[in-house]
Amino acid sequence: MENKSCALILSGGEGKRMKSNKPKAMSEVLFKPMLQWVIDAVRGAGIEDICLVTGFKHEIIENYISTLPYHIETVIQTERLGTGHAVMTAKEFLKSHSGKNVLVLNGDAPFIDSETIKQSAEFHSNNGCTVISAELENPFGYGRIIRTGKSTLEAIVEEKEADDFQRAVKEVNSGAYWFNVDSLLSALDKLIPSEKTGEYYLTDTVQIIKRTDKTVSAFKAASSDSVLGANDCSQLAQLNEIARNRIIEKHLANGVNIPCRDGVMIGCDVKIEAGATILPASIIVGNTVIKAESVIGPAAYIK
Repeated sequence: MENKSCALILSGGEGKRMKSNKPKAMSEVLFKPMLQWVIDAVRGAGIEDICLVTGFKHEIIENYISTLPYHIETVIQTERLGTGHAVMTAKEFLKSHSGKNVLVLNGDAPFIDSETIKQSAEFHSNNGCTVISAELENPFGYGRIIRTGKSTLEAIVEEKEADDFQRAVKEVNSGAYWFNVDSLLSALDKLIPSEKTGEYYLTDTVQIIKRTDKTVSAFKAASSDSVLGANDCSQLAQLNEIARNRIIEKHLANGVNIPCRDGVMIGCDVKIEAGATILPASIIVGNTVIKAESVIGPAAYIK
């Protein structure tokens, strides 16, 4: 897949409700920037050709990626005029990948995973566009996926524009898309700003591509977590708790003894061998390796 695909990660958001002096995508989930979670998922799916669209405090992201042991391109969105405009900013990157497929996704949605990316890429195949979707028990606030068949996408309808029937739909847009690069470039040339906001919306390219008789579909991710992001510190804390419990459950399933999970935080890159014991209030981060029969804690900090 790496020879046929590239990725564009939208990372220019400010996140005003975070009240932070760094880009929203650099907010951390389990001691790692959300952006790095996304990069790891993309690279884990075999895609190495990546471009970040930056904006607010772009130098923070540029300095961060300069420390990584692999190359990632960046472009700066000097005016924040919507997701469509962000993708327009990367036109030269897209043009250099004519004939390929591009994954466009948000840098502040950390739970997209490599398996979803690989499965959706295979599903996308020769489509003009494939929207990655997920099903939520409470879809309020998300754009609804309206289908005409099992996979054919009719429209993405935003919450404020949906009728009662459409609001009852639980399948929502994750904000991640596969595009045929040439179809996307053609659609971007036809994209016009919203009369209400003056912004260019990437979702509008879906309908533009559909009108060219290209196949437009939706791929439903297995996990609803793939759509989750954070707009404030409370939501960020929720992401941390989801990630914390998910990682603890993984280690428990692998034979690690965690008799009480209170205060236990384990970074996603930590390796723990079966038979080790992690006691309450222990924090383990980085590329740490815990050997079998080790006892960590209580209240230990290992980095």
